[in-house]
Amino acid sequence: VQLVESGGGSVQAGGSLRLSCAASGDSPSTNCMGWFRKASGKEREGVAMVYTDGVTIYYVDSVKGRFTISQDDAKNTVYLQMNNLLPEDTAMYYCAADRFACLQGPGSRWDRSQWNYWGQGTQVTVS
Repeated sequence: VQLVESGGGSVQAGGSLRLSCAASGDSPSTNCMGWFRKASGKEREGVAMVYTDGVTIYYVDSVKGRFTISQDDAKNTVYLQMNNLLPEDTAMYYCAADRFACLQGPGSRWDRSQWNYWGQGTQVTVS
C-alpha cells in the first residue's frame, strides 16, 4: 500500500486547506483511512478517521466542527477539509491506512501503532 499526501501549505488563522491522500495497493488494507499530525515537540496524534462505509467517522475533540474527513472510493482518495484553522493546528499531517484500526475501541483506534501504512506527510503552517 502506498499513500501520497498533498494539499499542505501556509495559511493565516481562520483560513482553510484541503488535504488529499491517494492510496494505491491492496484495497482491504485501506478499509480504514485516517489523518494524524505531529507538531514540533509533541507526539503524533490522531485527527480524523473514516471507515470504508463512509459512515463510521471519528474526530479528535480539538478539530470537531472545523475539520471534515471524506472519501472518494472511485479515486481511492481520502480528504481532510480543514476550516477555521488555528495556529495550534500547525503540524506535519500524515495519512494512515489499516484494515481494522478504525474499528477498534476509542483507546486503540487513535494509537498510531495500530495503523500499518503511512504516507510521507504534508506540512500545514497556520500563522
